Amino acid sequence: MTDSDTENTTEPTPDESQPTIAVTGAAGYIGSRVVWHLQAAHPDWEVVALDNFYLGDVRSIGDVDVEHVDVRNRDRLEDALSGADVVLHLAAISGVDDCEENQDLAYEVNVTGTSNVAWFCRKTGAALAFPFSMAVLGDPAEFPVHADMPRDPLNWYARTKVLAEGLVENMADGAFPAHTFMKSNLYGEHRTGGERVSKVTVINFFINRALSGDTVTVYEPGTQSRNFVHVDDVARAYLHSTERLLDALDSGETGVTTYELASDEDPSVMDVAKTVEDVAADVADIDADVELVENPREGEAMVEEFAVDTSRAEAELGWTPERTVEETIWSLIAEKTE
Repeated sequence: MTDSDTENTTEPTPDESQPTIAVTGAAGYIGSRVVWHLQAAHPDWEVVALDNFYLGDVRSIGDVDVEHVDVRNRDRLEDALSGADVVLHLAAISGVDDCEENQDLAYEVNVTGTSNVAWFCRKTGAALAFPFSMAVLGDPAEFPVHADMPRDPLNWYARTKVLAEGLVENMADGAFPAHTFMKSNLYGEHRTGGERVSKVTVINFFINRALSGDTVTVYEPGTQSRNFVHVDDVARAYLHSTERLLDALDSGETGVTTYELASDEDPSVMDVAKTVEDVAADVADIDADVELVENPREGEAMVEEFAVDTSRAEAELGWTPERTVEETIWSLIAEKTE
């Protein structure tokens, strides 16, 4: 056998030029879909998936197993993130009610956990993506909403996110590139390995109530507007962000850029409930009653429009939302009543 023959039969070595992308909160509603998009778009990339399984049920996505790691444990976290070029930090206690009932936990995960991730990025130079909710704005006084508006959080969840946002900004300054995302209200479902992954968001809640034969309850006054964006659209935004952050690393950029993730749909909560009612009747012959009930959340934004300026994400990340609320309501009700 010649030398050339030997070379041709040698096992190929891994391409060390391919990046490693780590995702915290990878077992969750958004994180599991992000891992799926990363694999689909860049199968050669190394993807590290981490979660403490507080609420996330997913244990594997494609050929990536989700590793049990809690972002509050700095030493364990740093070992798991070792070698990461980009960290998509999606781990959080995100429910408003959950945060109110478990304030210590929410602070430890949302603030201390984010500090641990940002500190890793500062030490290693890894890039970071970090989301927060439009709840940090409180009750906006002008529209369209944009990320440069003053922060005025009205609940504990939003307060923890404001604190975490500041941590990322300070840690990234002069040390690593970061994208932070102010996202609107999520809806929709997706499948991972044949398993349906969902979350009790407003639209999903309305659909499930209607299909269960329960009254669709709308908090008073019902005219309050919300901007809605599909979970799959948000997951695609993180894919675009990862690609852009890798370019930023190559060019030596540091500091934070903030993007708005939203759609051009901002119906009232009552309008959404009525759409669910109509579609349930048309598709599944289900009479879903809609009822206004007392709003238990003090200080909730009661605006009647919620337009959001997403031009920065479109121009710099090449991202635009593709899903619509009505289309998703139709498809979910059809799927669940087949």
